[in-house]
Amino acid sequence: MFAFIIRRLLQAAIVMVTVALISFMLFQYVGDPVVFLLGQDATPEQVAELRGALGLDKPFFVQFWHFLANAVQGEFGLSLRQGAKVSSLIAERFPATLELALVAAFLALALGIPMGVYAALKRGSVLSQVFMTLSLLGVSLPTFLIGILLILLFAVNLGWFPSFGRGEVTHLGGWTTGLLTAKGWHHITLPAITLAIFQLTLIMRLVRAEMLEVLRTDYIKFARARGLTDRAVHFGHALKNTLVPVMTITGLQLGGLIAFAIITETVFQWPGMGLLFIQAVTFADIPVMAAYLCLIALIFVVINLMVDLLYFAVDPRLRADKAGGH
Repeated sequence: MFAFIIRRLLQAAIVMVTVALISFMLFQYVGDPVVFLLGQDATPEQVAELRGALGLDKPFFVQFWHFLANAVQGEFGLSLRQGAKVSSLIAERFPATLELALVAAFLALALGIPMGVYAALKRGSVLSQVFMTLSLLGVSLPTFLIGILLILLFAVNLGWFPSFGRGEVTHLGGWTTGLLTAKGWHHITLPAITLAIFQLTLIMRLVRAEMLEVLRTDYIKFARARGLTDRAVHFGHALKNTLVPVMTITGLQLGGLIAFAIITETVFQWPGMGLLFIQAVTFADIPVMAAYLCLIALIFVVINLMVDLLYFAVDPRLRADKAGGH
């Protein structure tokens, strides 16, 4: 187990250094931050002075080492567009994105798993066919179109939900949340549904496919031969084994929800990291772009490590393989 963790940590470190290098390359090829800070009318002396102050006159690998050391401390310099520290901007926007992703993940799991189980156990029913048809629509329709349709129906035509913003938030120290206020839940409903639909349909189809595969195995036939009830077979044996591979996919999907909330946040003007990144791309705000890439990579690495460890703890076959190989 210890060797497994060390190996995963080394792989995570390599991934983070690679992403940091890609992020640092933005400063080299996407634009000159000195020009953004001083403008086109700056004199050569001003440019040289600021370049020296920022350390941009040093060799490439020296600059990258300083960038990496600062990134480990969560420092990415100043935003070229807003003039504020990038770490402060990220800290201000991160709670909104995490909150949206967690609510969307809860909706996807709470609805996707039961729908997938039902679609597997009742394959010929009308409701099962409806679920599968809706899943095709959820996978096929782009997220921005789903968001626009929900805004048109529930915000414009019916007026049930607001179409933008985060609503009233509560400050808990340095953290903000809208989940403790009625207006916060009112505002997060449509964005969370929009972000959850693709993940919901993916989980539902995955659970259905895994459930059907497990129901064909020999140990399920033996369980039936022992006289166990359908309820005990389906939920005591089949579902438990179905959720093992689903757990891996679901963990990675949480990172995907955080990373790919950009479109949803843009459609609903949700004040999270995705909207901040889009604005940074529009204005070529390189420090913000670099910080966003590094943070998303870190989230994926941490979630992937946690899923691997949980998978290792849950699946006895992996532990047996490791022991046999040792």
